[in-house]
Amino acid sequence: MTFTPNTIEILSRARADLRMGVPVVIAAHGGGILVLAAETLGQARLDDLRALGGTPVLTITARRAETLKARPYDGDLARVLLPVDAGLEWVAAVADPADDLTHPMKGPLTSAREGDATLHRLALRLAKSAQLLPAAIVADLPEPTTFARARNLTLIDTDSAGPLLTAPPHPHAVVSARLPVAAAENGRLHIFRPDDGSEEHYAFEIGKPARDAPVLARLHSACFTGDVMGSLKCDCGAQLQGALAQMGAAGEGVLLYLNQEGRGIGLANKMRAYSLQDQGFDTVEANHRLGFEDDERDFRLGAEILKSLGFSRVRLLTNNPRKIDMMEKYGITVTDRVSLRLGETAQNRAYLATKVAKSGHLP
Repeated sequence: MTFTPNTIEILSRARADLRMGVPVVIAAHGGGILVLAAETLGQARLDDLRALGGTPVLTITARRAETLKARPYDGDLARVLLPVDAGLEWVAAVADPADDLTHPMKGPLTSAREGDATLHRLALRLAKSAQLLPAAIVADLPEPTTFARARNLTLIDTDSAGPLLTAPPHPHAVVSARLPVAAAENGRLHIFRPDDGSEEHYAFEIGKPARDAPVLARLHSACFTGDVMGSLKCDCGAQLQGALAQMGAAGEGVLLYLNQEGRGIGLANKMRAYSLQDQGFDTVEANHRLGFEDDERDFRLGAEILKSLGFSRVRLLTNNPRKIDMMEKYGITVTDRVSLRLGETAQNRAYLATKVAKSGHLP
């Protein structure tokens, strides 16, 4: 029956469960795992986990493992054995780098090197997609389906869910309406809703750009701190207003506002990164200590939205060559790169230099 949730809907439910501290179960042929997000783990469920027996592990990314000097035997992740006396404070200290400088000695940490880490990898992807810290407590389950159904837990089948966790959500148009703004009175806002239940994305169209010619376009990732609060730590707000001003002056253009805050890690993790920057780490180092890559955004969303609006060629307002590569790879021809160098302040000068030196941004 169609009342039964499909895999995309089950994954959306699983993300909500993890954010609430509820465990989920991932099942595969021959067994499965119980997954709890380290960030939302509570004492009662940690006690219940231990009562299951076996040897649970705290799964972290190789980036976080490198900081902790833990062995990432699985390449992109490490399965750190949970000590028998480990409590919530130990889990939090390994998962969250907030006190790394004040309490640098977390170990000794022992990593598992036997067995398959495929399901653990899915657990980390699920935590990331829920915008939680990329760290998960994992316990093996010999009968995952029975275990999940007996406790009303969300059950994820790895065969169907695995590919969807790496595929971009498909955004579909919901509504559009006229929206005059200071930069252009002839604006129209289009709302796009992803099929996985995640945050909506927006396309702001100025004028009536021809669909058979390159359109002046900007892929802008949401930045609450810069766009709304006027933060001096980044150049996002200045770039947003600068892009709108250029499009307004040209009489046409399209600005995509993608809800991928903090380079795709979410506002809470972005604030964690800011806290680490206050300790002396640059933006890339902060992301790595948290367990993330330099940039977790997926610009395939932008290509999908542009195509759905009828555009196939763009003059892209950007300093980021990765955006150009993503557009070209997913069917949008970039005929020209338009530089957008704005918003340098005393507070963000080092940040902008890091983007050039470590993230490949063009000056």
